[in-house]
Amino acid sequence: MNTERRLLSYVKPYRGLFILGMLTTFLASVLDGFTIVVLIPLLKQLFGTAGALGQSTRLEAVSEWLLRPFVAGASPAQATATMVVVLLVGVVIKNLMSYASSQINVAMQEGLVRDLRRQLFRHLLTLDLDFFQRTRAGQLISGMISDVDQTKSAVTAALAAFFQNFTMIMVTLVILWLTSWKLTLLTLAAAPLLVIGIQQLLRRLRRHSRARAEERGEITATVAERLGAIRLIRGFGAEEEEARRFQEQSDRYRKRVIRTQRYSSLTSPVSEVFGAALVILIIWAGTMPLFGTGGLPLRPEALIAFLVASLKMMSPIKSLSQFPAVLAVALASAERVFALLDIPPSDVERPGEQEAAFTRDIVFQDVSFRYGTGDPVLRDVNFKVTKGDVLAIVGPSGAGKTTLVDLLPRFHDPGAGQVLMDGVPLTRLKRRSIRSLLAVVGQDTLLLNATVAENIAYGAHDADQGRIERAAQAANAADFIAQLPQGYATMLGERGTRLSGGQRQRIAIARALLRDSPILILDEATSALDAESERLVQEAIDRLMQDRTVLVIAHRLATVRHADRILVLNEGRVVEDGTHDALFRRGGLYRRLYDLQFRDPEGVSAPEGSLESRP
Repeated sequence: MNTERRLLSYVKPYRGLFILGMLTTFLASVLDGFTIVVLIPLLKQLFGTAGALGQSTRLEAVSEWLLRPFVAGASPAQATATMVVVLLVGVVIKNLMSYASSQINVAMQEGLVRDLRRQLFRHLLTLDLDFFQRTRAGQLISGMISDVDQTKSAVTAALAAFFQNFTMIMVTLVILWLTSWKLTLLTLAAAPLLVIGIQQLLRRLRRHSRARAEERGEITATVAERLGAIRLIRGFGAEEEEARRFQEQSDRYRKRVIRTQRYSSLTSPVSEVFGAALVILIIWAGTMPLFGTGGLPLRPEALIAFLVASLKMMSPIKSLSQFPAVLAVALASAERVFALLDIPPSDVERPGEQEAAFTRDIVFQDVSFRYGTGDPVLRDVNFKVTKGDVLAIVGPSGAGKTTLVDLLPRFHDPGAGQVLMDGVPLTRLKRRSIRSLLAVVGQDTLLLNATVAENIAYGAHDADQGRIERAAQAANAADFIAQLPQGYATMLGERGTRLSGGQRQRIAIARALLRDSPILILDEATSALDAESERLVQEAIDRLMQDRTVLVIAHRLATVRHADRILVLNEGRVVEDGTHDALFRRGGLYRRLYDLQFRDPEGVSAPEGSLESRP
């Protein structure tokens, strides 16, 4: 019930629409009943039994009272024509009300979906980065699109349909009761059989619906992941293997869908059989004096009206019988959505946090960190960066270099110890204000499927075209941008796939230049580039580093030789700290890493002037 209550809370902003939709639905149902009321005197006129009043039912009395203003003093032919017109007008107005009701419900349910999807997306932006590292992107996409779409069936489509069908049943029951209360009781006595039969299907249906939603998320995740790795798949000739795996996964999903539909689809034929049996029962009972009036069977027009009303009631009964099935599928999806919304946010501002300011230094004080329950990635890290310094962070792969700099923008908070900016722990500073002081250029440049100008100005909403172009010029990006089909208005494609690695890096540098933050983080910004691209990127980086405090992560030690200080990490610990010359003379880990890069296997120095011998 908690899931149902939470879903209903999303209807609150649309109370007005909901009430209006219920009103139009009620009017449509009443008008639908009105057409049956008009049917009896019309049939009496057609059958020529208008004068036979001895067997009149209460419904006939009501219909004659309603139609008296329209047919008073009219001839039989005129009365018949008038009733036909009244019947047609009633049908037209009823359908107009039904159309208005459906449009109101669509507006309400799509507004609800928009609100829920927007809340889910905003919530995902506040979750810890660990969550995204352990959760497949396709599962999140499936939750954002498919599961949220399914929830509207429970809150709006299903509830609105429930009210509409319930109202229709109530109106029809009144008509049936006024026609023959005995026959109505007989009809109602059979209804529990349908309810009991439908209820037996629901438990399994909801369980299979939840499993189907999980499997759908897995398929979405697989497609997103594999299409993103298409170069890897083709490069290793794994097309057939991936196709086979996806076929197996698709087969599992197919079985899940079939199992779910097996129980969902049973509701319709079960109610159909029930309806057919009910019609036969009504026809048989309607001819019996016991169920008539005055000890006589129902007259033909009354029996026909009763059958029409009963058949009209079959459709809403069928819909009501399917309501639990629709609700079960929708609630399974809603549970997945709420499971995401219930993950505690971590990247949010806390009460008491203050604005960040950087005027002196950054200090890492006895900092330790681990991901989840894994082994520590950082252990008792201590160092200080003074404003204006260039600090290089080096070490073997897996030493914890990227994790270390991720603590500065508070992508993670230390498990022990603290990071201080101007003497204030980062955990007491607002994340947004800290990040406004930072610019990051990494090895894997992230570009969006947007224009060149929009990618450069990302996060800088007030940047005009002049500032964007000046940043591109300083980043050595203006020349290749000018050669693009639409220049700065060129769409770059997903992840900037239309550009080379060096071009993407220069766009990232232009973005950092435009941000103009006092602290710069460079994470392998020149790795995996050819010589010409590296030269252009390095020139742009040199401009970017001017008058900034810089933290540089580098595997290629030649790029950090002139740093003010070099921090050497190994297995999460700071094992060396000093200048290039001091560390080189010390002969420790830094010297070993340096020699591995700049000497051949026999220990002979690389030729003067080669890339490997570049200082």
